[in-house]
Amino acid sequence: MSKKTIGRVDKVDFPKLNLNAISVKIDTGAYTSAIHCSKIIEQDNTLICVFESKEHPNFKSEPIVFENYTFTDVKSSNGFKENRYKIKSEVIFFGKTYKINLTLSTRDDMKFPVLIGRQFLSKKFLVDVNLENVSFNSTKA
Repeated sequence: MSKKTIGRVDKVDFPKLNLNAISVKIDTGAYTSAIHCSKIIEQDNTLICVFESKEHPNFKSEPIVFENYTFTDVKSSNGFKENRYKIKSEVIFFGKTYKINLTLSTRDDMKFPVLIGRQFLSKKFLVDVNLENVSFNSTKA
């Protein structure tokens, strides 16, 4: 299977999360992928998540309920370890839908509401840091 080349940033859709044209940072330094979650409520073995950000107008959805979720330890670039919720979802690159694991994080103060890490990129994509929005522009042509 040939790998597609993507740039350092892109815009993607998360159909199961009702999020479209979301700005993502391709982060080869991160193992896991992370998505901004403004509100998390755990009750009755379910996780209720609100994906919303004042900084990113496209980043807004009704609360979404997850019946399947886990926890994982994530170590940040400064060495701080955090235990985060992890959900399974779908993301669209180049018009193709892929399964993706996402950890939930508060990223309001970050430029991008989503980081795409190596675990997802591996065996699918090559990253050219000189390019931007390759997947998004290819589906809009």
